[in-house]
Amino acid sequence: MQAYKILIIGSGFGGQCAAIRLLEQGETDFRILERRDYMGGTWCQNSYPGAAVDVQSPLYSISSEPYRWSQMFAEQAELKRYTEHVIAKHGLRERCELGANVEQVRWDEARQRWIVHTSARGDFEAQVLINASGPLSTPVVPNFPGRESFAGASFHTNDWDHSVDLAGKRVAVVGSGASAAQVIPAIAGEVGALHVFQRNPHWVLPRPDRKFASWQQRLLGLRPLYKLLRWAIYWGLETRVVGFKYSSLMLRVVAQRAALRQLEQQVPDPALRAKLTPDYTIGCKRIILSSTLYPALVRDNVQLHDKADAIAEINERGIRTQSGAQVDLDVIVWSTGFDATDGVISYPVIGRGGRTLQQAWSEYPRAYLGTAVPGFPNLFIVTGPNTGIGHTSALFVIEAQMRYIMNSLRALRRSGRDSIEVCPRAEDAYTTMVHREMQRTVWKTGGCQSWYQSRSGHIVAMFPGFSFTFRRLASRFRPAHHILA
Repeated sequence: MQAYKILIIGSGFGGQCAAIRLLEQGETDFRILERRDYMGGTWCQNSYPGAAVDVQSPLYSISSEPYRWSQMFAEQAELKRYTEHVIAKHGLRERCELGANVEQVRWDEARQRWIVHTSARGDFEAQVLINASGPLSTPVVPNFPGRESFAGASFHTNDWDHSVDLAGKRVAVVGSGASAAQVIPAIAGEVGALHVFQRNPHWVLPRPDRKFASWQQRLLGLRPLYKLLRWAIYWGLETRVVGFKYSSLMLRVVAQRAALRQLEQQVPDPALRAKLTPDYTIGCKRIILSSTLYPALVRDNVQLHDKADAIAEINERGIRTQSGAQVDLDVIVWSTGFDATDGVISYPVIGRGGRTLQQAWSEYPRAYLGTAVPGFPNLFIVTGPNTGIGHTSALFVIEAQMRYIMNSLRALRRSGRDSIEVCPRAEDAYTTMVHREMQRTVWKTGGCQSWYQSRSGHIVAMFPGFSFTFRRLASRFRPAHHILA
């Protein structure tokens, strides 16, 4: 069994941030476990056509790692290069175990250590466990009748099969969320026929992208200017919280009107426009940023299937719809999202007294600062429950979580004890506050069902307020909220 002081599960931005902060503290006795045979997480895994970030790149980056971006909203290839740059700069590849798919973690109470079992790399043990596997890492494909009988190619956007040539093919994209909105325009001009199966329409706002000239890229290399641009973008985005939480009128008058204006300008057919018009308040579900989705959907070779023409079954030839129509296909692309609500961590976690995280979260996922759970000592969850941000960069919240994690590790080190654990009272007070504040948000009042919501009806993906509020809460370590043993 390989032993380390700290194990980090996942090598995406969460795992990279954790490793960088540990190195800054002089901590080198750690190992990153990555289930795939390469590092990098989301932007190395998601290579589907059109993949790009939906937050401005100068903000969607690690604060200590500025970069000369080529455009405001970076595409996947550039994000992959950035990720690999960060990994190489900090020597993280040498600290990573690839192909280490975690199947179970268990707290050994007698030894005060986490035992981590992997499928191909044996067992590891560590005093501290940082889970950075990410909430959007386990793809979901609906179990439609006959799904396995399809004779053509089929794959999820999360695992795009680049060996399949789409030129001239009959293709279905199942799903209409953020990934589908990027795939559809990217392939619509290449395929012979494109069938888009939409369960519910999304609100779509224009994407204010731009290429940076070479002189602008050089300016991005100047750290003070880079930081200034980051903060300008940050405060511009932070104003959206006013609409999400405090002013539904602002959402309807400003954002929703802008979305409707783009829809009317780009979709002249009133019947198609009606299919694409949501029946809930903008912001209740993830807002899509795209200036190319609607033009793709009005192409002659593209057909939109809505709820009235939904999938009844999959057969050898393709898809049969609820109306009885047969849609013959060569390729089915599943753009159906991830298990992101009641399954924040995909592997079993067994804590103090043999209690599992699944049992602790039987009603709904919950954690102190979205990071620590009573009964699970020395376990920290990156992008845990209620850490999602619908208006700004997820990396801002990840870095706020790092402040809490590093402060906790410092407190543990100074105490000379073996474990640190959040008090049940502190976690309960924090979670009660989160869900009390959630009642005022569009995610509760906007009239939609989304992946933000758990099966219990609680909004468990999002933080109900300004991101600087979360950062303030995470920055101050409260000893009274913790148990050292």
